[in-house]
Amino acid sequence: MILNSLFPVFSLIAMGALLRSIGLTNSIFLKTSDRLVYYIFFPVMLFWKIGGSSAGVTIPWGLCSAAVTAVVLLYLLSLLYIRLGHVDTFQAGAFSQSCYRFNTYVGVAVILNALGEAGVTQFGILIGFAIPLINVLAVATLIWFSGTQTHAAERFRFTIRALVSNPLILACVAGIAYSQWIGGFPVFVDNSLRLISLVTLPLALISIGGAITFKDLRGRLAHALVAAGFKLFALPLCGYFLLKGFQVTGIAFHVGMIFFALPTSTAIYVLSSQLNSDAEFASAVIVLSTLLSFASLSVAVSLV
Repeated sequence: MILNSLFPVFSLIAMGALLRSIGLTNSIFLKTSDRLVYYIFFPVMLFWKIGGSSAGVTIPWGLCSAAVTAVVLLYLLSLLYIRLGHVDTFQAGAFSQSCYRFNTYVGVAVILNALGEAGVTQFGILIGFAIPLINVLAVATLIWFSGTQTHAAERFRFTIRALVSNPLILACVAGIAYSQWIGGFPVFVDNSLRLISLVTLPLALISIGGAITFKDLRGRLAHALVAAGFKLFALPLCGYFLLKGFQVTGIAFHVGMIFFALPTSTAIYVLSSQLNSDAEFASAVIVLSTLLSFASLSVAVSLV
């Protein structure tokens, strides 16, 4: 099960790194593919997976509650470490979000292999709840540590704008609404959405691999290891007990464990760059957590 679920995912990430190293892809290609996946292909896939349920979608409240609670706990833990671990203010915002943000593309790929369509549907609903909270926490913390003097109203507008324009959130909400009110697609629409969705995961994983570089680890390894430890060890451990506490079972439990064990999101690099935090540190944690997540995801998948 572990090899069947994880090898295809990490082999495509490795292929992305190889293609970049031999010059078959470059930074322009990777940026373009990232934008296509983020704004078009991935939202279409989420809408198709969630909206295609003719019986309607049941929201897994226990799973969503456990995930939201775990994210908040890790957020607070990251702030505590920033204070006690002497993380400088330039790194603080990037450090905090790297402890709880998750790589959605890797999540869908692993869950699709391990749990099938039903798992992806529940994961899509879960991220519809998790992404808004995570964006609020990340943006607020980055602004706080950036030293930029911004009014509360301006911060509020920035956060709301980031949420309402997030294509993944919009796709999840649209999918849930479509499933509840209509459900199922005509065959020609279903086949079209299926073809579009087939592009998504290979392109996303190749882009992740192409962005891997070890140069940013120099001088940042200690705090990067701590951040990766919070994301890949503390969050899954905390999440496990919360899932048990909320009495989450079956596919929802397995989706939750894979969600908690995911590497940190590549989006932390972009957000850190935009809001005056250490983007190179963010890059270092992305690389480290992506490589180490094979271990955390192996444990999560072994529970299936």
